[in-house]
Amino acid sequence: MRTSRIIIFHICCCLLFSTVTANAAPSAGIHRLGFAIQMGAFADVKNAERFTVALQKKGIEAFYFRKDNGIYAVRFGDFPSKEKARVVAGKLVADRLIDGYYIAPPNEIVFSKPKEPGWQKKPAEEIKKVRDPKQTEQVASIPPVEKPQKKASRGERDMGAIAARTAERFVGIPYRWGGDTVVDGMDCSGFVRAVYNLCGISIPRTSREQYKAGDAITKVDLQDGDLVFFGAAEDKINHVGIYVGAGKFVHAPRRGEEIRVTAIDESYFEKRFIGARRYFQ
Repeated sequence: MRTSRIIIFHICCCLLFSTVTANAAPSAGIHRLGFAIQMGAFADVKNAERFTVALQKKGIEAFYFRKDNGIYAVRFGDFPSKEKARVVAGKLVADRLIDGYYIAPPNEIVFSKPKEPGWQKKPAEEIKKVRDPKQTEQVASIPPVEKPQKKASRGERDMGAIAARTAERFVGIPYRWGGDTVVDGMDCSGFVRAVYNLCGISIPRTSREQYKAGDAITKVDLQDGDLVFFGAAEDKINHVGIYVGAGKFVHAPRRGEEIRVTAIDESYFEKRFIGARRYFQ
């Protein structure tokens, strides 16, 4: 037990160090994400959620997402180097929390295009094996060599559009973004933070902090990927979502409910609209 606590303390220290280092740049809480650790290949979203909550209880800010093959993976971390990410992942392996992992490089575009027919089909997995606290699932082996990412086309470099398409992939997924220590508004802000994380950008944790960052955008100038904020006033913001075009946004309505698409001019949200922010240039 003492050894386990020491390992978890070391992991948290590494995460704190990497975050402080990344935030050193004058970016008002916004910076390019470093290396991340990805693990798991869960067919059942409940298993992905259970594993994520187990990590969160140990002080690790993790989130899960559904890949194009319908399989769920868990990701966390913002490390300045691949080696530092490997060290932390190795500690998790030593602590028997996981059996395998994948180091996600900076600027990796997880989703760059809208879903197409057949996106649910299952290709080969890049993660070998994961030990779920209550249930273990068998998956394929890790490829021996990490393949370079396909060079993005000019259209794929529109990060706002990529963020919007990434958000749409979460629609229909039930989620508890803040684990057992969720606070008011953390589910929705955790969702948009996870989406931006998958786009290689780190933004603040809470909706109020997110509102203070980025560039102010008027409602008529909204573009894909912008964040839209709601509340009683600027100092009482309690909800945030990601604009996906056509007057709609994707958000996590309430804890435990499915991610959904809603019209921004729907009566409830229209009355509570506070403003919008843009994080991509």
